[in-house]
Amino acid sequence: MQITPDSARRVVRASAVYDLLASAGFALPWTVAGTFALLDAVHRALGLSGAVPDADATFTVLFANLTGSLVVVWSLVRIWRPTLANGAADTVARVLFSTAMASALAHGASPVVLVFLLPELAWAVVQGGAVALASGRRTLTA
Repeated sequence: MQITPDSARRVVRASAVYDLLASAGFALPWTVAGTFALLDAVHRALGLSGAVPDADATFTVLFANLTGSLVVVWSLVRIWRPTLANGAADTVARVLFSTAMASALAHGASPVVLVFLLPELAWAVVQGGAVALASGRRTLTA
């Protein structure tokens, strides 16, 4: 399958738009409380087991804000400059984020984490594949 660099850059930009929308609620202290409340509401409505983030836990909010603000900035960079190199770097980040989410699930996090994990894995495959194919490579490391 042949994918042009322009097509791959459109995939990189689309993944960045998704990230911006999915992460904006975590970026600031006054938005994360509402985001955590929404996650808790979904968790309770579905009767799920496991732990949800606590909006009153200072370090939880701090690290959510750090991660959210970093992802927002990184998303804006990829929207502005959707290069194949940025797509490759983002694919690696998606694998790292997915590993952290899978670990959290394995250690008692609410299955609501799947709302973030499944798209993260899908974007890793789609974006990573597009970047690899557009680069004329079979893998991102070749």
